Amino acid sequence: MTEVAAGEWHGWRAATEAALYGPEGFYRRPEGPAGHFRTSVHASPLFAEAVARLLCRVDEALGRPARLDFVDMAAGRGELSAGVLTALPADVAARTRVYAVEVADRPAGLDERVRWLPGPPHGVTGLLFANEWLDNVPLDIAEVDGDGVPRRVLVRRDGTERLGEKVDGAEAEWLARWWPLGGEEGLRAEVGLPRDEAWAEAVAPVERGLAVAVDYAHTVDARPLFGTLTGFRAGRETAPVPDGSCDITAHVALDACAARAEAAVGARTTREEAGSGARTARLAAHTAPRARLLRQRDALRALGITGARPPLTLASTQPAAYVRALASAGEAAELTAPGGLGDFGWLLQPVGIPSAPID
Repeated sequence: MTEVAAGEWHGWRAATEAALYGPEGFYRRPEGPAGHFRTSVHASPLFAEAVARLLCRVDEALGRPARLDFVDMAAGRGELSAGVLTALPADVAARTRVYAVEVADRPAGLDERVRWLPGPPHGVTGLLFANEWLDNVPLDIAEVDGDGVPRRVLVRRDGTERLGEKVDGAEAEWLARWWPLGGEEGLRAEVGLPRDEAWAEAVAPVERGLAVAVDYAHTVDARPLFGTLTGFRAGRETAPVPDGSCDITAHVALDACAARAEAAVGARTTREEAGSGARTARLAAHTAPRARLLRQRDALRALGITGARPPLTLASTQPAAYVRALASAGEAAELTAPGGLGDFGWLLQPVGIPSAPID
C-alpha cells in the first residue's frame, strides 16, 4: 500500500487506498460503516430476510448440498451475516457456513458461527453477497484537459487536485469502451478497471452458486458527465478528502463488472469442459450462465419484499399485529423506493447453475 504523506501528490486510487484501508484508515475505526452512513442492511432486517430467501433458492438450485456457503463481502461489523443466520430456516442454517470478509478486526459479540476472514474462502458452494463493497474499491479519476486529452487527476491529503499524466494503456482502453469522455474540457470519469478486476477475483472462488454485487450504479448509456466521487462522515455527505476522516465512494459501472466476471466464468467453464472434447468446450462457451442487472426494487419484490400496506380490517381485529405490519411495510417501502435505496443496482452472476434463481 502506497504511503501518502501531507503535501505529496498521488492518483485518487492510491490516496483512497491509504485513507480507507491504511493502518489508521476510515474502515478500521471501531464504529464501523454504520457509524457514518445507512445501508440497506441497517435500514431494516427485511433486507437480511430477503438475502436469506435468496440463499435458500440457491440451495434448491444446487440440489441442497451437504454444505452450503454464505460469503458476506465487506461485512462491516457482521450485521448482514448475523441477520441471514437468524432468518434462515433451521434445517438450512444447520448446513450453512457463514463467512464475513472484512479488513477490520472481528467485532465483539458477533455470533460465533460467523467465520471472520480477510478474504473470501476457496471452494464456495452457495451465495457470495457484496453489499456496497465495489463503491469503496479505490479507483483513479480522469479529467479532460484544455487540449481534449484525458489526464489522471492527482490529489493531496487535504483534497487539493491537479491534473497529471495522460491516461494510457489498459485504463485508456477501459475508458474508450465503458466511459467515453469526448473532448470537452472538464469532463470527468471514474476509471472502473480495478473494480472489474476486484469483482472477477471475488467471483473466482465460487465453484457453484451465485455471486451478487449491490451498489450505487450506472451504465454506459447514462454515465454522469462529471463523475460521482464524494465523501460521507457522520451521516452527512461531504467533500471527498483522502485523509482518513471520511468515507470516499463513487458509483459503480456494474455493466463493466458484469462483462469482466461473465468472461472469466465463461473461460473457466470452457477450460473445465475441454477434457470432454473441443465440441463440448465450444458449446460450454456459448451456454455459460449469463450475468443479470436489476434494480434493487425489482430484486427485492421478486424475493417477497413488496411494501404493501396491511389491510385496515387488521387494525380492529388485531391492532398489535397491524402496527407491526405497518412498520414492516414502511421499512420495505424504504428499501424499494425510487430515488433512494430502490435505485441500487443488483449484479447477479450465476456459476455452475443455469440462471440466477430470483424470478
